[in-house]
Amino acid sequence: MEFNVTLRLVLMAAAVLFLSLPDAVRADPAVYSSRAGVAIGGYDAVAFFEHGAAEEGRPVHAVMWKGVVWRFASAHNQAQFEANPRAYAPAFGGYCAYAMSMGQLHEGNPQLWAIVDGELFLLNNRRVHVLWQADTAHMIASGRIHWPAALRK
Repeated sequence: MEFNVTLRLVLMAAAVLFLSLPDAVRADPAVYSSRAGVAIGGYDAVAFFEHGAAEEGRPVHAVMWKGVVWRFASAHNQAQFEANPRAYAPAFGGYCAYAMSMGQLHEGNPQLWAIVDGELFLLNNRRVHVLWQADTAHMIASGRIHWPAALRK
């Protein structure tokens, strides 16, 4: 009986401590767009940087990060991602960077992408890709204003 009371007190203290932490410490707000739980449509996030190409990942080279599965074309790329996932994960959670510049969520297409200042950005369609390229810096700045609040709309 005394053990149950002690356990309850410990659990209550832990809950109070957890709830008193700032949101930034409790959880990372980033949420990644996924199809059936797989990020970037199954494409290898590292390949964009290392090979300058959209390469499909393989299920045998996969990791779970931030609630979604990330696939890679090789064990080497998987290891690169695991060492520093934030360096390779797309900006704005893999949602379309153009749509995010307007505070909207649309799925990003891994076939339409750009790396700007070391960050991967996905776009939704060819028309949007052309518009985004015409004013990339402004679109990125606008997207940063809306991210991640757009997730809560």
